[in-house]
Amino acid sequence: MHRVTVLCVVLILSVLTIAVAQKIEVTGSQHSEIQYRLEQDIEPFPGLKELYVSFVVPSGFQSQTYSQQISDLNFELLPPPGEQKSETDARGNQIRTYTWTNPSGAIKAAVTFRAANRVQLGALQDDGTPFPMRNLSPEVNIFLQPTAQVQSDHPAIQDKAKELTASARTAYQACQNILYWVVEHMQYVLIPEQYDAMYSFAYGKGNCQNYSHLAAALMRASGIPARIVNGITLDRPYTLQADDGQYQFEMARGRHSWIEVYFPGSGWLPFDPQQSEFFVSNRYVRIEIGVDNEESVNDGLVRWRQTSGSARQNPKLEEVIETSFVRDDVSLSGRSVAGVDKIVLGPPLASVAAPPLAAAEEEKKQEPEPEPRPEPEPKAEEPEPKTTEPAAAEIDYSKLIYSEPFVYGNLDFPEGVDFAFPRQASSGQTQDSYQLQRSFLVETAEYVTSQIQFAQCFVLKEPIRLEKIGLAMHNFGGSGYLWLELSEDENGKPGPTAVSTRKIPLQYILTREGYQWVDFPFEGIVLSPGRYWFFLNFSGGPIVNWFYSYGKPVGPADGTRARALGASDWPTILSFEFNYRVSGKAVKK
Repeated sequence: MHRVTVLCVVLILSVLTIAVAQKIEVTGSQHSEIQYRLEQDIEPFPGLKELYVSFVVPSGFQSQTYSQQISDLNFELLPPPGEQKSETDARGNQIRTYTWTNPSGAIKAAVTFRAANRVQLGALQDDGTPFPMRNLSPEVNIFLQPTAQVQSDHPAIQDKAKELTASARTAYQACQNILYWVVEHMQYVLIPEQYDAMYSFAYGKGNCQNYSHLAAALMRASGIPARIVNGITLDRPYTLQADDGQYQFEMARGRHSWIEVYFPGSGWLPFDPQQSEFFVSNRYVRIEIGVDNEESVNDGLVRWRQTSGSARQNPKLEEVIETSFVRDDVSLSGRSVAGVDKIVLGPPLASVAAPPLAAAEEEKKQEPEPEPRPEPEPKAEEPEPKTTEPAAAEIDYSKLIYSEPFVYGNLDFPEGVDFAFPRQASSGQTQDSYQLQRSFLVETAEYVTSQIQFAQCFVLKEPIRLEKIGLAMHNFGGSGYLWLELSEDENGKPGPTAVSTRKIPLQYILTREGYQWVDFPFEGIVLSPGRYWFFLNFSGGPIVNWFYSYGKPVGPADGTRARALGASDWPTILSFEFNYRVSGKAVKK
């Protein structure tokens, strides 16, 4: 292995000032036809008296930016259920429930349909709804009410909402202010301790439910109706060419929660508080709405009753979502504008004339002020003699003593979790009745030993002696070798390889359940403060996934990149951040 003591101190310190995190104004279209199938395979247990499976019938939806049309809906139920019923709940969701009595064998319940999803983005006209809103209809007002998960009546939420919307003249502006704060405040984690808005507000972390509940709470506290949407995201990436580079956006395939916000002049518009305003991409399949995620639970809900007094048991459930794109036309471009410290996508927002009161205030502000009386000019002061500062001595980082343990990176991921069976059971409303809680746990991971190569950036604020870099990985099999290559940053991208680890045979990487840390050792090289990149390389035919987090929990917005295997440039900026762990020793403070 090559040995490097200090990697180009001057260059690295200079690129630390590069700022690329910002809002991207998106124009263009997406038009896809998606074949969708959700299948639940359930194995009953002795003593199970009745089994209930519910699905929500997906409906069409139309907004200024996103639309969905459903066709070819079909349900497959084997063996046939003894009873079935259809009902429409208070939010307009059509729910179908199927019942099996004393089931003895495996049950398959599946729903299939085709979704035609379209996104059309141009300059979105602010509809001019004055802020705060007034005179809303009763069917909309329900989405202003607080719930146990959306605590819009909590004083802390109300104070923050007032602070964020103090300068807003229209409801559109108020929503933007709230969304930007949520995006910057929150960090994505798959398994938070709680999912409600106050937990999200206090701790600044959570999954899609936390983002949705917090955004909805701030909207409702501001008098803006917001409802929770549950659906499915698809794992097909899409790219857009912006003025500062090519971006690729990707979600995991699985259940997801976002919001829709009501404007009297525009109707309901979708927002994903993790990354987009006034639209969601057509990789979102919309299924169910509610006041919060505890109400919108019916799609894929599994409940059962068991023999009174019998030992508590759970049926074994495996849920599989399969999708294929019959058509996928994407033509998107973007323009980066100043805004937030994390990537947010949204259409350009056309300005609107201010409401009458605001316009009058603005006119008053623009009235000419009386000219001030001339003041006598102050007497010019004698200039102080210039002094020349001595040049700062360049630090020789190799001479420092590194003794303090150092660990840094995107460390939070669900280590060892089996994504095939993620649900947990909870008690139902009556004795001896239970249900399997729906899971938003999704496997966010990339297949990283294919024809695409991935690089991850990390930023050091202090010098360290690097000992190892760990990746959150799962070995699916194959054969070959893996190793890491480390490089300096060159203009926001990985430079030439400076040092490589030794090659690790794939059979040395355990194939345990879920994702685990896999460490690649370095031989104690010293790194000065600055930006660095590492990327995974391989030989042979290993089949390995690398786990990632939505957004950028710790790194810069342009800090994850991709290129074709064997290419020299890294042109594509990815919207997520891989889970990694940089370990070594730092200087004792």
